[in-house]
Amino acid sequence: MRDHGGNIDAAIARFGGTHWIDLSTGINRAPYPVPAIPIGDWTMLPTNAAKSATLAAARTAYRTDAPMLATAGAQAAIQMIPRLTVPGKARVLGPTYNEHAAALRAAGWQVQQVTRFDQLAGADLAIVVNPNNPDGQSFAAADLQDLAKETRLVVDESFGDPQPALSLAPSAGAPGLIILRSFGKFYGLAGLRLGFVIGCSDDIARLDDMAGPWPVNGAALRIATQALTDHAWAKATILRLQAETAKADALAKAAGWAVVGGTELFRLYETPDAKAAQDRLAQHQIWSRIFPYSARWLRLGLPGDEAEWARLACALEGRSN
Repeated sequence: MRDHGGNIDAAIARFGGTHWIDLSTGINRAPYPVPAIPIGDWTMLPTNAAKSATLAAARTAYRTDAPMLATAGAQAAIQMIPRLTVPGKARVLGPTYNEHAAALRAAGWQVQQVTRFDQLAGADLAIVVNPNNPDGQSFAAADLQDLAKETRLVVDESFGDPQPALSLAPSAGAPGLIILRSFGKFYGLAGLRLGFVIGCSDDIARLDDMAGPWPVNGAALRIATQALTDHAWAKATILRLQAETAKADALAKAAGWAVVGGTELFRLYETPDAKAAQDRLAQHQIWSRIFPYSARWLRLGLPGDEAEWARLACALEGRSN
C-alpha cells in the first residue's frame, strides 16, 4: 500500500482516542458551508444540465475557456491519464505526490523521478505538481508553457487555488498539455470526490469516455456550482489562510522546527526527529504527515478553528490540553 496522509484509522489504531484533529492532509478544515441538497440529487442520476452548470462555474473560477471534464477527484484523472497514450518514458519532478508515479508504473510506463526542473525535458511525459506537495515549490507559468512545447506535460494544480497567478488554466487547450484541479482541498470538502481536468479537446474527449457517463454525483455538482461562483468566500478564505500560515510557522519555530516550505493549505517543517514529533502531536490526538524518504520532515495542515489552534499550541509547547 502506498504511503499517504489522511490515514486517521492508523492513528486511532495505534494511539486510541476519538477526538482527533487530522492535519495530515492539505484539506481546508474551515470548509465551504454545504447548502441544502434537494432529494432529487440523491434519487436521480446526475443530469447533463447539472454537469454543464458545474463546468461553467469551474471555467469562470479557473479563468479558462478550454475543454474540461469533472472527475471523481483529481485522483481519478491521475489514474486515467497514463492510458491516453502508448506507455513510454515518464519523468516526475519530485519528491512529490506519489500517486503520479504509481499510476504511470501500473500502466506500463518507465518512470524516473528527477529533482530539477531542467531534467524533465526529453521525456515522453513530464509531471509537475505546482505548487508542489510537500515542499510548496512553485514554477512560473511561462516556464511550464515552454516545457509543454517540448514534451507532453501534466501540471497538477491541486493546491493552486490560493495562488491563481501560478495557474496555466487561462492558457490551456493546446495539445499535449493537461492541467488538474482539485475541488475538495481548498473548499474543504474532499469527501465529495470532485476534481477537474483541463486540456485539449481530443484528450478531454478520451478521458470522458474512460470516466463513463456519471463520474460525479448530483449533490457534488450542486455544491460545487454554488461554491465555485462564491468569489467573496474564496477571497476571504485566501486571506485567512495566508494569515494562518504565518501563525503556524511561528508556533513551529518556537518548538525548534525550521520551515522548509509549504502552501496556504499545508506547511512543511524540518524537525530533529519526524517520527518523535509525530508521536508527540499524537499524544494530543493531532495527526500529522511524515515521509519514508526523510527522517526529519513533517507536514502539517492548518487547524480549522480556535479550539484546534489551541490544541496545536499546547502540543507544540509541551503543555497538557
